Amino acid sequence: MPRRDLRSIFKAYDVRGVVPDELDEDVARRVGGAFVDWADVTSVIVGYDCRLSSPSLAEAIREGITSRGADVVDLGLASTDLLYFASGSLDAAGIMLTASHNPPRYNGLKFCLAGARPVGEETGLEEIRAIAEGDGRPPVAARGSVRRVDLLNEYVEHVLSFIDAPNVRPLNVVVDTANGMGGLVVPPVFARLPLKVTHLFAELDGTFPNHPADPIDPENQRDLKREVLAREADVGLAFDGDADRVFFVDERAEGVSGSDVTALVARAVLEREPGAKIVHNLICSWAVAEVIRENGGTPIRSRVGHSFIKQVMAETGAAFGGEHSGHYYFRENYRADSGLIAAVVVLEQLSLARVPLSELLRPLRRYYSSGEINTHVDDRFGRIEQIAAVYASGRQDRLDGLTVEFDDWWFNVRPSNTEPLLRLNVESRTEELLKEKTDEVLAVIRTGGSTG
Repeated sequence: MPRRDLRSIFKAYDVRGVVPDELDEDVARRVGGAFVDWADVTSVIVGYDCRLSSPSLAEAIREGITSRGADVVDLGLASTDLLYFASGSLDAAGIMLTASHNPPRYNGLKFCLAGARPVGEETGLEEIRAIAEGDGRPPVAARGSVRRVDLLNEYVEHVLSFIDAPNVRPLNVVVDTANGMGGLVVPPVFARLPLKVTHLFAELDGTFPNHPADPIDPENQRDLKREVLAREADVGLAFDGDADRVFFVDERAEGVSGSDVTALVARAVLEREPGAKIVHNLICSWAVAEVIRENGGTPIRSRVGHSFIKQVMAETGAAFGGEHSGHYYFRENYRADSGLIAAVVVLEQLSLARVPLSELLRPLRRYYSSGEINTHVDDRFGRIEQIAAVYASGRQDRLDGLTVEFDDWWFNVRPSNTEPLLRLNVESRTEELLKEKTDEVLAVIRTGGSTG
């Protein structure tokens, strides 16, 4: 095979590109075979999402795997957390074909080793890319086989094992799966609970005809929020395209931050496992660590990103990990993220509290947050050093980019892995201070100068 340059589609945590310009069957075949050679495995689980390009790309991945003598355990259509469950329960490596929340013209691949252990830029992706870019390796003596496996029922039981189902009341729930893979996995789980469910856009449709499957953008929550109000629902849930992330809106159709959910689920986990360690990434609210300590747990701060969270959980034995971006990780889920497990835990907590979700969350909402603000900066690392000099009077650390803390506010600025962007998050004790300090730090980011 002629050599190919795949640097544009190999990202920090996965492979992602436009089909067929950047990612086609030849690339998928190469990457499938390269993964087997790099991981040195005898079988690989393969699942794929509902994008129009997924069936042919999945077939190419299977060809690449079997061409290297490894067997394929074929899940067929799957959510990413179903693939992780399969990897953990079958103790086998896996490849998930998905572009998550990206537009329909994209597709991609996520990788894991046996036990759903993550594969990222620093843990194998670069080596896989180098093998896939090569001229090809000598053929093996015997091709592998393909075996179809349906694990949906086992997965449903697994999700429900994280709660005591009799605790769940007949809540009025609106769910928007945006024509993505949540339409496969959410209904059979919720059918086992006494919920009144209104399901928006449940049909699997890789053209995503109603709105993008990217619920972190409030614009894509408009249909959900409208239905929550119209149906006087207790809660709304929005899943992304591959259903590994979930976002919540309360009974007033107001968005719930990932920090609020992390704190709420952490409190629930600590009720079941007193004294547990809980991981949170460093852009979560101050309130998350406070709630963990108040409930007898030990908060552990981590870099942003699933591979870092999972690694810290493995090293510390943490029971749960949460990110502001809607990823929630559970030790008993092989430390993998699952939007659906987080959803059922929140539904149980809402049922037990017997108060509206906004009231349940009120004690956890202690500060004011800017959300993530991206700014184009060519010399990202040089600018971070300038910012550090301007804020030398604050408490600084470099766990991920630059974090600076003061008594009544803090900020983190970190570089994008893939674009010339600096990502800013600010939190403060008052709304007025938040606006003042956000504007101030943004001015430094844009100019590199003093705050005056």
